[in-house]
Amino acid sequence: MSMSETQTRQTPQETLVVIREAQATDAAVIAALYRSLVQDVHINVRPERLQAIASDANTYLFVGEVDGVVCGALLLTIGLDAMYGSQPFGVVENVVVSETRRSTGIGSRLMEHVEAVCREHDCSKIMLLSAAARVQAHRFFERHGFASAGKRGFVKYRRQFQHP
Repeated sequence: MSMSETQTRQTPQETLVVIREAQATDAAVIAALYRSLVQDVHINVRPERLQAIASDANTYLFVGEVDGVVCGALLLTIGLDAMYGSQPFGVVENVVVSETRRSTGIGSRLMEHVEAVCREHDCSKIMLLSAAARVQAHRFFERHGFASAGKRGFVKYRRQFQHP
């Protein structure tokens, strides 16, 4: 079965997690998850944007479901690179699991799924950024093999862009 197809597995906590690509009908629940991740009044998850993501060959918005309820989300972008021939890289953004479902295996399943998709695409690496204050998230990422010691992340937000 291809990694882009629905995946299920029993986690050690016996939670049945289904990983699938987001659909337009998931917009409201994904927006709620994002609002739990960051307090930003500008969060605006639109169904048509989710359809565009689903149609993009290099972008995936995966959701984790338990008992038919979306409890987690993760965005993966496969970026083209010139450094290693035709080998791309993966960028992970907006990793979130609902507070009531954390530590039940949903986030781990999402991360395992992303790694499998990146393997299918022959990615040279997977990168992500995490807010400096999210220490528990950092431990989660480290448990999944991500390291922060060798690199330093930088971000410039739109409000900081130079005006012409």
